Amino acid sequence: MAHIDKRTSTNGKISYRVRIRLKGFPLESATFGKKSKATEWAARTECAMHEGRYFKNSEAKRHTLGDLIDRYIRDVLPKKPKAERNQLIQLKWWKKKIGKYFLADLNAGIIALQRDALSIEKTMGGRMRSPSTVVRYMAALSHVFTIAIKEWEWLDSSPMIKVSKPKEPRGRIRFLDNKERQLLLQFCQESECPYLYIIVILALATGMRQGEIMNLSWSDVDFKEKKITLKNTKNGETRAVPLVGYAWDIIHNHAQFKKTNTSLIFPSKNPQKPISLRHYWCLALSKASIKDFRFHDLRHSAASYLAMNKATLTEIADILGHKTLQMVKRYTHLSESHTRGVISRMNKSIFSNFKPLKIETVEKEKTSKNSIDEVCSLARKIEQIWTTTFLTTVH
Repeated sequence: MAHIDKRTSTNGKISYRVRIRLKGFPLESATFGKKSKATEWAARTECAMHEGRYFKNSEAKRHTLGDLIDRYIRDVLPKKPKAERNQLIQLKWWKKKIGKYFLADLNAGIIALQRDALSIEKTMGGRMRSPSTVVRYMAALSHVFTIAIKEWEWLDSSPMIKVSKPKEPRGRIRFLDNKERQLLLQFCQESECPYLYIIVILALATGMRQGEIMNLSWSDVDFKEKKITLKNTKNGETRAVPLVGYAWDIIHNHAQFKKTNTSLIFPSKNPQKPISLRHYWCLALSKASIKDFRFHDLRHSAASYLAMNKATLTEIADILGHKTLQMVKRYTHLSESHTRGVISRMNKSIFSNFKPLKIETVEKEKTSKNSIDEVCSLARKIEQIWTTTFLTTVH
């Protein structure tokens, strides 16, 4: 409960001291020059305590969300080079919308309101954001709060905890069928870009991401062991990619023509930067009349071909570089024949000594029993009729 005391200094100046005592919270006090201000602050603070928006940490009262985001961009974001560009855009959006709020005044309702605005707001390209994009925006802000709590002690808890995320659609599975694959490779081979065909072959044969392929250096290729070692992967872990069959042949042949002024396998006119494929890739797709297909779908194609060739989910995850099986479960239906074989072997093993149930015999027994019951019932009816008739005749 709040208590307001009127105080008069030696020079006659009047002030009002507010003290709030509430179970589960430390004593909170503040002094104001006007009683109305003291009353307003007391009501606001008590309300925050009851609603779970009160922060013992005084930093939450001194810093705005904008201050927090600025520090995060300055101190943390540079350590995340792969995510820096996208997260900078996302965090600047949050700062523009709710950066003026003090951390102590932020709550789930304010953030949820902006989450909904994200979903319906059009981007500069005139498109609506997908649920997956909204989730990425929320994840960026959530990590800002996590750092503020664990490392900087600006907050005691995150207001994001009570904010639910939009449901993301299941990941797309768009892969090339045999005809599409043949056409695409044909037009890639005929492309003016000398690297397009080799790059697409590598993507289909290994499942590597576009960024992983484009940034390959000759030092990443082990010609003796016939493998590529990826050091700069999306999940930060080193991954070895086997080079076999046609993929090995094409890289081995390409190595005979490598340039001496660059270490990149696919350099642009600037030997320090990889070539840009966008124009040549889109042109090859157009000539092959392939719709709704992105470069990343070559990775989906590789995973789908693995699944259809009886690779297990664990094997697919290892090849693609996924830490968990969650991302590769989308390919489960493509390996149903393999799953069917596993279940068939299991059933054969545990039920090998069981004899098949003779359904026909059982049905005949049921039919015979039903026929006997009907005959007995008919006999009782006849007996009843004869008895009634006989008694009526006698009388």
